[in-house]
Formats: sequence, structure tokens, C-alpha cells
Amino acid sequence: MDFFQLRAARALTGLSQPEVAEAAGVSVPTLKRAEAGGPIKVADETIQAIAAALEKAGVQFIPENGGGAGVRLTKRGKQAK
Repeated sequence: MDFFQLRAARALTGLSQPEVAEAAGVSVPTLKRAEAGGPIKVADETIQAIAAALEKAGVQFIPENGGGAGVRLTKRGKQAK
């Protein structure tokens, strides 16, 4: 999971940073650091919590498969659990 995927996923959902942070159980500054991908590392467990909140909102994370990693919205009724 890369920082650009987190930013893109949140943009697809239309959720604000405070909404995602609350759903993931993290602070807004932590979410901002995770989305920035800067020199301050965010714990893997925190990244996973953010990703899980975004998946619950209907995002599917696409792993690197030769064409690049990415995100997409799941079809209605087929959201990740």
C-alpha cells in the first residue's frame, strides 16, 4: 500500500480526512502523514486501519501487477467486508 493509493482512495469515496480518520481510529494529523508519504513513517498497523476504513467505504485496492498499483470503487452490493 502506497501513500498515493490512500489519497486516491479517499478522493474516490468523497470522504473528508476527519471522516476517514474517525472511521480508522486515528488522528487527522496521522492520516495526513500517511497520505503525504513524507519522511515521517506511519506504522504499518495504522496504514492497514486506514485501508480497512476505506475498503468499508467501498474502495478496492489493486496490487502492483505489472501495470501499476491502483484503487477503484467496488460495484454496489459487492463492497469488501
